[in-house]
Amino acid sequence: MKFAVIVFPGSNCDRDMYHAVKDELGEQADLVWYQEANLADYDAVLLPGGFSYGDYLRSGAIAATSPIVEQIRAAAEAGKPVLGVCNGFQILLETGLLPGAMLPNEKLKFMCHNETLIVENAETPFTLQYEEKEEILVPIAHGDGNYFCDEPTLERLRENKQIVFTYQTNPNGSAGDIAGIVNEQGNVLGMMPHPERAVDALLGTDDGLRLFQSILTYWREHYAINA
Repeated sequence: MKFAVIVFPGSNCDRDMYHAVKDELGEQADLVWYQEANLADYDAVLLPGGFSYGDYLRSGAIAATSPIVEQIRAAAEAGKPVLGVCNGFQILLETGLLPGAMLPNEKLKFMCHNETLIVENAETPFTLQYEEKEEILVPIAHGDGNYFCDEPTLERLRENKQIVFTYQTNPNGSAGDIAGIVNEQGNVLGMMPHPERAVDALLGTDDGLRLFQSILTYWREHYAINA
């Protein structure tokens, strides 16, 4: 399986994402500069965390206007897995590929620590290796991680099982304790916690590795021949 890790000016978790796929998952990964990207030959697209364009205007807002977004949108429409983590989640919100918006943390402080997440939907391409309601430990690192949407949108997310991860103890004030959501088709996931930083027990938790293993399982079941 071939993964594209998109690199914007200000991305700083791209190497972590690359390591998770290349070294821990054992699959092919390329760091793809946003201005030179051709995503046609990739099986999955990963948008890493960081501070794209310095988070000026709003987090992810400028990156969301980049020409590469149309290629990301095309990949999503083709059913390919698209994962946005932290700043990548913010970009997916700004592009409209996922509903809602991101606000500053409720206490207006940058947070960087492990959080216990609850797997709310274990039937997405990203959660096949988890059990529903399983508790997993994944680090967060953000200042603008307070997910917001209006009440009708929140109700739709619940009804459609688009809420994939929730916080056991909400650290940032997110609506519905939301830590990660998917689109209605289920192939685009945005999440604030960093699974790519939780892929080896030496790091304190390897609970994030199963997210990448889930993507691989999904791809093999739906697209691979003799993989």
